[in-house]
Amino acid sequence: MPQGGVGVHRPGSTDVLRPDRADVLQPDGPDVVQCGVDVHQHLWPPEFVDALRSRDTAPRLVGWTLYLAGEPPYEIDPTAHEPQRRAGLDPDVGRIVVGLSSPLGIEDLRPDDAGPLLLAWHKGVMSLPKPFVAWAAVSHVDPDLSGLQGLLDEGFVGLQVPATRLATPQAVEALAEVLRVCELAGRPVFVHPGPVTTVAPAAHSWWAPVVDYAAQLQAAWWAWQAVGRSLLPQLRICFVAGAGLAPLHYERSAARGGPDLLADPDMFVDTSSYGRVGLDSLVRVLGIDSLVLGSDRPYCGPTDPGLGAAATHAVRVANPRRLLQGGCP
Repeated sequence: MPQGGVGVHRPGSTDVLRPDRADVLQPDGPDVVQCGVDVHQHLWPPEFVDALRSRDTAPRLVGWTLYLAGEPPYEIDPTAHEPQRRAGLDPDVGRIVVGLSSPLGIEDLRPDDAGPLLLAWHKGVMSLPKPFVAWAAVSHVDPDLSGLQGLLDEGFVGLQVPATRLATPQAVEALAEVLRVCELAGRPVFVHPGPVTTVAPAAHSWWAPVVDYAAQLQAAWWAWQAVGRSLLPQLRICFVAGAGLAPLHYERSAARGGPDLLADPDMFVDTSSYGRVGLDSLVRVLGIDSLVLGSDRPYCGPTDPGLGAAATHAVRVANPRRLLQGGCP
């Protein structure tokens, strides 16, 4: 497959995501230990906005109105995608990892349609200043494995994949070749909700993120439990939004003959959209070492579940470092 299938951009001397920045968590300040990391934000660079505006079918932007196949039109706040403004929202966060918005469905488009959008995404986020780094994305219709490796070599922290591509054990097996590129490179995979197919009424614009997204994440979590770890024993993987709270169903899994919920130091969930009740429940099932800070800005802000100083340090500092760089809890 040609390089354009992933959207590879070879950076010049002014780009910020480069191989010589191997430690993606190195903050500008003197104390790396206290560097907070938000692993889940979305910020659209101008190149990506222009690419969406050039389309006449979904996903597309008309001005700042986003049109998707399975969701009501969504009005984007352009100020929410200004890097300097975004970076100032969380002063104690020294690294922000941005990802392609997988509900757009770009990864599932035909390669000719996906290529320009992926190229614009990768090129645009490479020009973002500190504290931003980024997840790579890949076309799933005809994935370019060498192109993905090139993106990881250039400084992308790992690969984001839509949960819809991990919806069944068979889907995990089909995607294993792509995921193995990250495993061999020692880079993590970030599982994010993908596109939805049923349009909810505009009056219920909350339906897709509350129902469809959570269901996708639950399916991906259990598909990974079924076969993922046996296929990719050394891959670090993170599911956004607490995996749709799928871990809380472990008792039902046990009652119905499902897989055991085993301790897995290389499996994480992020905290986006959940507060004290959800996060405390996840800690009771998974332990604090599995939680990482993910805000999902600009759609949500980070929450403070009030679990104490040690837990806050684990979620915001220690655990994200293990997700991105490896190591033991």
